[in-house]
Amino acid sequence: MLTISPEKVCFIIIKAREFDAKVDPVEPDPASDGADDGEREILEDYADDATAEELRSVLTACNVDELADLVALTWIGRGDYDGKQWDNARGLAGERATAHGPSYLMETPLLGDYLEEGLSQLGYSCEDYELGHL
Repeated sequence: MLTISPEKVCFIIIKAREFDAKVDPVEPDPASDGADDGEREILEDYADDATAEELRSVLTACNVDELADLVALTWIGRGDYDGKQWDNARGLAGERATAHGPSYLMETPLLGDYLEEGLSQLGYSCEDYELGHL
């Protein structure tokens, strides 16, 4: 059914949630060090943010079939389709999964939640994966 491994989707979910947790910087150019500001800078979204780059990197490394799976899972998790409509969602996602797939996914708010819900509707879980990697 999936051309992308559930473990890879779970890794993307973790990275997407880290990325979604980012907020606008309080101070665009902080002068203090991390220990002084309680490490709040980690949650702030800067142009050279490593979290965004890591998510972008894993998405751009996906082949067209894997990107189509991710888009279809997102649509299912968002409620555009349900798990029983996988073939329809996957077919349309396959037509639209192009070089813009990674950007589309990164610009989707709550991507991690949608992917997790999509996996769940197809009978997969990230529970075992997260326990071994967090």
